[in-house]
Amino acid sequence: MIRLLGIDPGLRFTGWGMIDVDGNRLIHVADGVIATDNTHSVPDRLKVLHDGLLALLDRHRPAEAAVEETYVNRNGAATLKLGYARGVALLAPTLAGVPVTEYAAKTVKLAVVGTGGAEKDQVGMMVRRLLPGATLKRADAADALAVAICHAHHRSSLLAWTRAGAKAG
Repeated sequence: MIRLLGIDPGLRFTGWGMIDVDGNRLIHVADGVIATDNTHSVPDRLKVLHDGLLALLDRHRPAEAAVEETYVNRNGAATLKLGYARGVALLAPTLAGVPVTEYAAKTVKLAVVGTGGAEKDQVGMMVRRLLPGATLKRADAADALAVAICHAHHRSSLLAWTRAGAKAG
């Protein structure tokens, strides 16, 4: 069994989801959001995200982490702030010695729903179906669990290919 952390970065709300993977079985461990106060400075908000992620890593001890890549939109300032949060989401697990993998939003949706163009409510519905007991207080937590599920699927395929390559070689 292996524990995976999924992170959906955001400066206001960073979603997180923790799952255990036992073969093909996915088990919900915990999920939630790290919220920051938008009246505080960006550096202070990034510290809140960093400290919150380090506390999660210490409490749940995942073996691997996965982070959703930044969605670039027309608002450059918003994209930049999202990039700051994403940087923290990549750095915190790395500082804790946890390997991090990145996935595009379309890849996550494809792995969980079956289509890269899925809507947020479809992602939430499939996460609830795949992980009974998930609380999903916010869509950010559902998205983070979807990232963890995506990583579980991709990780499983990579391990199978690696084993097949080792046998062939």
